[in-house]
Amino acid sequence: MAAAVVAVAVGGCALLGGGLAKDAPPAVKEAAVAERANARWQALIKRDYEGAYKYSSPASREATPLDKFQSRIQFVQYRTVTIDKVDCVAEACNVKLTLTYDYPPAKAKGIVTLLEENWIIDQGQAWFVLRG
Repeated sequence: MAAAVVAVAVGGCALLGGGLAKDAPPAVKEAAVAERANARWQALIKRDYEGAYKYSSPASREATPLDKFQSRIQFVQYRTVTIDKVDCVAEACNVKLTLTYDYPPAKAKGIVTLLEENWIIDQGQAWFVLRG
């Protein structure tokens, strides 16, 4: 029931044209960020680097061009991701996730790691913040 309420609230914000507001209820922001974080990782799993890159904040894209972004991650084959938890305070969100991947150069397969990502809410949207 709560998930349905959040889904309606997130959808309602989009329908009103206001996008995701920094002052939206935490559950609404967390649901929207979880959805975008998962979509970004699904693009990476499919090796759609350009698609994944589009989830990066405008400032991140300005600081890190697509070719540099791709060169950092192209040797990793991402397999699965689970978004474990999202916490948002104002416009800053922290995403905790579990990632399974292969690293062919080292012949390593099925590596499971816990990651934390930073996301921000800006210009009515949730954006991934690339690390320098």
